[in-house]
Amino acid sequence: MIGRFRMRIHSAPQGLLARGSRRRRRRDAVLPKNFRSSDRNGHSTAAVTRHVDAATPNDRVILQARNVSFDWGSLPLHYVDSDPLATHLFNVMHLLLPEGEEWFVRTFKEAMPLIHDEQLKDDVIGFIGQEAVHAQAHTQVLDQLTAYGIDVEPYVEQMRFLFGRALGNRTGHSRNSLVERIALIAAVEHLTAFLGDWVLNARQLDVVDFDPTMLDLLRWHGAEEVEHRSVAFEVMQYFDVRPARRLRTYIAIAPTMVWFWTRGVRFLMDQDPTLAALPPKKRRPSLRDYRRVAARGLFPSPKSLWKASLRYLRSDYHPSQEGSTAQAVQYLATSPAARAAAR
Repeated sequence: MIGRFRMRIHSAPQGLLARGSRRRRRRDAVLPKNFRSSDRNGHSTAAVTRHVDAATPNDRVILQARNVSFDWGSLPLHYVDSDPLATHLFNVMHLLLPEGEEWFVRTFKEAMPLIHDEQLKDDVIGFIGQEAVHAQAHTQVLDQLTAYGIDVEPYVEQMRFLFGRALGNRTGHSRNSLVERIALIAAVEHLTAFLGDWVLNARQLDVVDFDPTMLDLLRWHGAEEVEHRSVAFEVMQYFDVRPARRLRTYIAIAPTMVWFWTRGVRFLMDQDPTLAALPPKKRRPSLRDYRRVAARGLFPSPKSLWKASLRYLRSDYHPSQEGSTAQAVQYLATSPAARAAAR
């Protein structure tokens, strides 16, 4: 029995994150109505119907970290319609993202002194604050998985090595190494913006039995990924506008992320104590099993991921084409976790 646990995460000081507000321009848009769903307290966690125009490079908001409070006391082990595979497809992000997002923070702090565009620097400050809070939020879910008997440490330790040593800064690294890491992050941010836009619009998640607190975590995080989706790309462009680096780093990192995600799902399925009686082959999910979950609308399909990748490789690509800022901001204004933290 997992004890009641409430997580409260505090953002960075608002004055620091809101600098340059007079230089920002908010886009006029009619905010859409919610497709109704609610958490345990009756607060909406529903997908937001999107009928605003595609975003533009001027589609900017003031980026700031938000206080959030999640109560994981009644989180079930299989929180996606009692489906182990569907659940563990999402659980991978709790294992993978915290170390990755802390790597983002370290890399952008390293880049800050080299950025002399004040608006871009303000965006980076907001980006750093949001990514730091994301890492904290997902890390707390690991305690719940551990309480259910899933030993997450072997996989998390591999992520520490990957993002801390293999991709981290080391003595003697050149400025080019920093720009290369920024380009890798820009590629990953394209994928997270794609996932964020998907989860904000995945209505099937409101239809099935999906734990509302976890759904709010995913949509709060996804909305902030959409909100700051242009920052890493614009920092990369600030240092290097050549398309070769953008294409090369995406081709390198996208398959790697898919591989680590696949390994993470297999690791969690193997660790799941409710599946221990099954033979190893039965616990190892196949591509057909994944497609079954995607066909139910519970996870992005391989086709949608492939299309998202092709968009990033286009010569006229800009992250503002991915998702809607108005939709993201609307969800963030009504997120149960954000409202709970404000009380």
